[in-house]
Amino acid sequence: MRAALGTDLTDIDLFVEGAHEQAFAALRAETPIYWNEGADGSRFWALTRYEDVLWAYREHGLFGSGRGVIVGGSFRAEGDTSAGRMLVSTDLPRHRMLKQAILPAMRDAVAKRVASRVAGLLERALATARRDGGCDFATDIATELPAGALMEIMGIGHADAHRLIGLTRRMVGYRDEIFVDTGGHERLRLAWLQSEVFEFFAGILKQRRRDPGEDLVSMLLKAEVNGRRLTGEEVFYNCMNVAVGGNETSSHSASTGLLAFMDNQDQYRMLRNGAWRSQLTVAEVLRWSSTNAYVQRSALRDVTRGGITIKEGDSITLWNYSANRDETVFPHADRFDITREPNRHLSYGAGLHRCIGAPIAYAELSLLLESLAGSGMTFALAGEVRRLRSNFILGITRLPVAVV
Repeated sequence: MRAALGTDLTDIDLFVEGAHEQAFAALRAETPIYWNEGADGSRFWALTRYEDVLWAYREHGLFGSGRGVIVGGSFRAEGDTSAGRMLVSTDLPRHRMLKQAILPAMRDAVAKRVASRVAGLLERALATARRDGGCDFATDIATELPAGALMEIMGIGHADAHRLIGLTRRMVGYRDEIFVDTGGHERLRLAWLQSEVFEFFAGILKQRRRDPGEDLVSMLLKAEVNGRRLTGEEVFYNCMNVAVGGNETSSHSASTGLLAFMDNQDQYRMLRNGAWRSQLTVAEVLRWSSTNAYVQRSALRDVTRGGITIKEGDSITLWNYSANRDETVFPHADRFDITREPNRHLSYGAGLHRCIGAPIAYAELSLLLESLAGSGMTFALAGEVRRLRSNFILGITRLPVAVV
């Protein structure tokens, strides 16, 4: 137990320096339900085994989302301002009604338009990389996945899509000096960054009130939840929910996936030679990257699990990353294996709160892999990889590659 005791899962350096994998292995083996006392003042239970994480996802009557999905010191202890207003931080029955308002923006017809848009953007980005002999994959190619999705789901242009990606990246990277000035109070900084995203959507909302379309903003303006129209702030929160969920997971998974291929040349050869199945390969990229490292829940009443009593009101974190490395479910979990089957990863959660945009994200990543395999190009690392300073989103902000 000595290896696990003293682990602080709020220590961002643990993740940036790559020491988290060993820490989670020790926690799964020794204290799978772990009381974390963070240096930032946060206190929470960490669930690290697959079976416990899946259990908590499915027990939405035991664990609520009203405190928000992110832990972050004492300033979050009393809840999240989005509670009850944003899909990801809302419980039943309102959660179901909000989901029904958002789902039409994710329907099959939209997914097909997203696929077509992303294919065109990737073709152009890969052609530029070929011409230039390389690129920063994280910023020049991976971001075209969410850009294409935003263009179709939000009904905005390419430049605005990238502007929104930049805004959400700053908000998620509120502890990363590459995006923001990390001096000052975290709560004020995060509030300011969120207000920038809201200001972006305020402009779109004003346009859609005058000229509604078939995009997400227009749908939310017309939607009724429990017989009442959504407020402007509720529209903003749910647009932000969709934007952050799509922008961060697909692009960071793409970069982490390419790095995994470059680090595992046997798997890269299978991709280039066509000896791969799209569904299995995308699933392994998602398992391996586990971009959304965890989500937070709060106990709605006392509950005992594995001899541990979680008290009503306690914060619980469901560590997707650790669950996706659990050897009891994923044999040789430390290997990147695009033939892995079955692959029941939890990268998009499970149960009630499974990511609403997961099918679109699968399509985006599948298109990327098909584009890479069909391009005839081989990428090699051409500089230092820089990782996002976060323990919530595990991503890569710089991935310089050369075409070889």
